[in-house]
Amino acid sequence: MTNILISVVGPTAIGKTALSIKLAQHFNADIISADSRQFYKEMHIGTAVPSREELNTAKHHFIQHKSIEESYSVGDFERDAIAKISELHQKNPIVIMVGGSGLYVKAVTKGLDDFPDVDKNIREELNKKLETNGLKPLQNQLKELDPEAYNTIAIDNPQRLVRALEICIGTNKPYSSFLTNPEKKRDFKTITIGLDAKRDIIYDRINQRVDLMIENGLLEEVKKLLPYKNLNALNTVGYKELFRYFEGFDTLDFAISEIKKNTRRFAKRQLTWFRKNENITWFNYQTDKDQIISYVEKQL
Repeated sequence: MTNILISVVGPTAIGKTALSIKLAQHFNADIISADSRQFYKEMHIGTAVPSREELNTAKHHFIQHKSIEESYSVGDFERDAIAKISELHQKNPIVIMVGGSGLYVKAVTKGLDDFPDVDKNIREELNKKLETNGLKPLQNQLKELDPEAYNTIAIDNPQRLVRALEICIGTNKPYSSFLTNPEKKRDFKTITIGLDAKRDIIYDRINQRVDLMIENGLLEEVKKLLPYKNLNALNTVGYKELFRYFEGFDTLDFAISEIKKNTRRFAKRQLTWFRKNENITWFNYQTDKDQIISYVEKQL
């Protein structure tokens, strides 16, 4: 049998974890996490790491395996994930991958794009602007230079934003124009399943999840991480808003509303990214999981 990677994608809070576990149990397969926010062991509640019970129902990889103080890039993940998938395929022709981080999913299934070298001074200048004026002016600049990248990349992530801008400025071409390189050859075939719902349902599920995170102790988790707030891993939704609360800039109610708003924006970007992939077979989030398994078996 050909080696297969079953990739489960979709917006945050849509039910990817539950489906991936059902698939893993049915095919007696391991799960690779492609959720870049779940790599760090110091972050649990705000990143919606699967519960201990969920982790015990199937073998998971790349969950809380790094420290926030370690540097871990998408290139590092591509290398490690491909090696792990190859190892797992020696025991089982099927491996499950789950995650809503589009770039990390693409790194595994198709490989990363190659970008030309640009003048290092451009990045230094952009980082100075970032330090002085914050994200907003740089986000507006990217919107003007490359609307497609503005609508798909994680523009709240300073590293991604600066990277996209330095390519735009250094090449006089849109960053998104370089995202068309030939796919890398993989030793497996990929079946990609997408979960979706109407936008108002997605947004309502996100709001409920944020409220549940607060109930489950997100404030305490973030407070412990306050001394590390400048680390790149912590510059993410659910943490940066509460850092502002603890530093006295915002009220708690406002911080929570910002988490919900920014998570909704993140979900919109996820869908924009994934909907460009014509190889995804989409299912409504309420579709019976056995029906999805039946579809996968037909593909096999």
